[in-house]
Amino acid sequence: MGHGHGHGTASASGRHLPRLVAALCIGIVFLILEIAVGALTGSLALISDAAHMLTDVFGLGMALVAIVLARRSGPTYRRTYGLYRAEVLAALGNAVLLFGVAGYVLAEAIGRITDPPEVPGLPVLLTAVAGLLANLVSFALLRAGSKESLNVRGAYLEVLADLVGSVGVLVSGAITLTTGWRYADPIIGVAIGLFVLPRTVTLARRALRILFQHAPREVDVERIATELTGLDGVRDVHDLHVWTLTSGMDVASAHLAVEQHAEPAQVLVAAQTLLADNHDIKHATLQVEPCESAKRCEELTW
Repeated sequence: MGHGHGHGTASASGRHLPRLVAALCIGIVFLILEIAVGALTGSLALISDAAHMLTDVFGLGMALVAIVLARRSGPTYRRTYGLYRAEVLAALGNAVLLFGVAGYVLAEAIGRITDPPEVPGLPVLLTAVAGLLANLVSFALLRAGSKESLNVRGAYLEVLADLVGSVGVLVSGAITLTTGWRYADPIIGVAIGLFVLPRTVTLARRALRILFQHAPREVDVERIATELTGLDGVRDVHDLHVWTLTSGMDVASAHLAVEQHAEPAQVLVAAQTLLADNHDIKHATLQVEPCESAKRCEELTW
């Protein structure tokens, strides 16, 4: 019998902690400004963007807490994988928040269509310019991390939504200032709400995929089974599972039924090397067993 582990690196989210902190600080400063100006002017576009900014700040805060919690709470005999899943739960929480904000903005905007209030354009325009600059900086800070970490991607999508929202508010303020057309503000509010919905669905789907322990989209499990079966001395591969612990940490387990002449230690090393080199799975728990012993696995129904 053989059993082995190849240990991977730290989570992808943890590598981008300083950038998340910087983006959070920028978000808090601009949130205060946007709430103040939105309350004074009564601009729905500005209020909706402030709501997005609030979820942005809250989402970034959750992402940071999840990363710190995962870092400080390593594996124990009770939590054998630590608390890395907290990062995925934070991403799912972000998606839920974005759904709620988008629904609120749409409902409020539709209610204002029939009787749009008069909104001063200049304060809205100036605030939108400040927000656009703030979001551009945060967008640049989180862009690289969003490609590696689902948790960072949740924060990145919120900043992206706020970036588009700032552009919308800028357009709304410019139209109101130059033409006095009162419908610009609620229409832009609706557009901001609609923009965030499909991106939120994608984020929620990816988080749920990890929580349900589905195989990563980029990993071909059938191909892995074929390659493992093709190793010298391996007759059969069963109980093969591949899942994601958190972004950047894919895990696998499998039973390898080997021929009588096979050397278990050599098969184990070859299988771990194959998973690490061909599929970037550096943490694999593999059980190497004689073909006779593998028959008891057939009795399992799951």
